[in-house]
Amino acid sequence: MQHPAPVGVSVEAPPLGGPRILSQRWSDVVFVHWRVDPALVVPHLPEGCTPDTFDGSAWVGLIAFRMSRSAFLGGPPVPWLGEFPEVNVRLYAVDGEGRRSVVFASLDAEHLVPVLVAQAAFGLPYRWASMRHGRRHDLVAYRTRRHGDHDARSHLVVRVPGGPDVATPPTPDPLATFLTGRWGFHERHLGRTIFCRNEHEPWPLQPAQLVHLRDGLLARAGFPGIASREPDSVLYAAGVSTSFSVPRR
Repeated sequence: MQHPAPVGVSVEAPPLGGPRILSQRWSDVVFVHWRVDPALVVPHLPEGCTPDTFDGSAWVGLIAFRMSRSAFLGGPPVPWLGEFPEVNVRLYAVDGEGRRSVVFASLDAEHLVPVLVAQAAFGLPYRWASMRHGRRHDLVAYRTRRHGDHDARSHLVVRVPGGPDVATPPTPDPLATFLTGRWGFHERHLGRTIFCRNEHEPWPLQPAQLVHLRDGLLARAGFPGIASREPDSVLYAAGVSTSFSVPRR
């Protein structure tokens, strides 16, 4: 039986609504999520946004992926600097216009130049980190250590049944749609809240199993204790190609 997507959340991306300023490829994407009281999320959201909830809960995600093929303003992909692992702590919000979004509590990335560009252009809380990404059989792993902050580190390993290279038909899941069917992010930048829309093909989601997690990023982002709990959702996607438009108020 096909379950409907949550109201306002779509598997298909809506029109981008503006010129493409950035395109990327996201691969070996791991989504690990915990449900939390919405009150815990409120202090971390930009002005004008409130927690987006599912079954009465807000959600905190630890998301790891490998970025590649980064290209700006329709130009060719940037070699080396545009390819690196990234690990995010993210939340989910909705604004007064009903636009549902991701809000980043932290973003750790391996290359310093893209970190500085993203901080300046979007106000995103990127941090420079030493990172590793690996695959072995049905396992996908990420390891990160933020420069200058010994406790801001994470080691994440998930098992993908059948292996990450074996495509399996996704099972309809309203919670998975709620957590991943996001087509923009909100951020506070230069004294205002901006909304930046993105688009990509539907996620090729598969259920995954958390094999190992030793994490300090969630606590550093303001959510201590969550990493010691069993997650409420673990998903994997082989990859998507995405584009971003110009930020708007």
